[in-house]
Amino acid sequence: MAILVVAEHDNESLKDATHKTVTAALAMGGDVDVVVAGKGVKDVMAQAVKIEGVRAVLGVDHESLRRQLAESMEEVLVPLMAEYDAILAPDTTTHKNYMPRVAAKLDVQQISSITGVESADTFIRPIYAGNAMATVQSTDAKKCITVRTTAFNAAGESGSASDKMLDDPKGPFKSAYIGEELSKSDRPELTAAKVVISGGRGMGSGENFKLIEGIADKLGAAMGASRAAVDAGFVPNDWQVGQTGKAVAPELYIAVGISGAIQHLAGMKDSKVIVAINKDEDAPIFSVADYGLVADLFKALPELEAELGKAGY
Repeated sequence: MAILVVAEHDNESLKDATHKTVTAALAMGGDVDVVVAGKGVKDVMAQAVKIEGVRAVLGVDHESLRRQLAESMEEVLVPLMAEYDAILAPDTTTHKNYMPRVAAKLDVQQISSITGVESADTFIRPIYAGNAMATVQSTDAKKCITVRTTAFNAAGESGSASDKMLDDPKGPFKSAYIGEELSKSDRPELTAAKVVISGGRGMGSGENFKLIEGIADKLGAAMGASRAAVDAGFVPNDWQVGQTGKAVAPELYIAVGISGAIQHLAGMKDSKVIVAINKDEDAPIFSVADYGLVADLFKALPELEAELGKAGY
């Protein structure tokens, strides 16, 4: 069995999601290759060849792949699949854009957001906003899969794969990358942070999110929010953690004023340690929390920040 993994990168560095997707691919058995599609990807390829368990790294370097648009990615991946039995990509925004198109061109059903691998054709994935897990068996000749990387450990970096450059995709394409606006922050990226502190509707206003800023600074944490807080306009959309937001699995997740709706739990329940602060002792968040504090957040947060200061943070 031959499996192709699509690398997650920013054209400069390889993302940890790639290593975790390789882990999922290796669990299926067989040979695993990684394709790095982008612009100026030689450094990324050099990092990819070190991933443990990878047989070969394939590179495609073209301007149309700088943002991995669906048309150009289809042109690269669909022909490659003549030599592979499965294609896996991280379940992130970039790959969600083109993977359904690839699946359609291959005339197979996509298996989305898997959290476990039972065998080469059987996988576990969440349904009902993560409230239940489904075991799915695919009879398609070729498997097209996205991987919820928070559920897998990262592959090591003791490998020594071969590398090879492939031909450029043929255009012209009907879509082109125009531009993007990115929010800048001195804090860690939300999906990669080891510590995340999130606020919910209980924060009351966007101004009150300053109460968790000091704690985030002391812990070197990223800041997130529930959908309710985002919908209320307290914080930007890119802070949202949940099924329709970002999935995170930090070593420590602190939920402040978040009730714990299924939609939010789906995006953070894989965190290693979960701490919840809420004045409602019956809030669903306490059902998944390792540590829970029933308290008024407007008193608890200043006290927590003061104690962190005393502890040397």
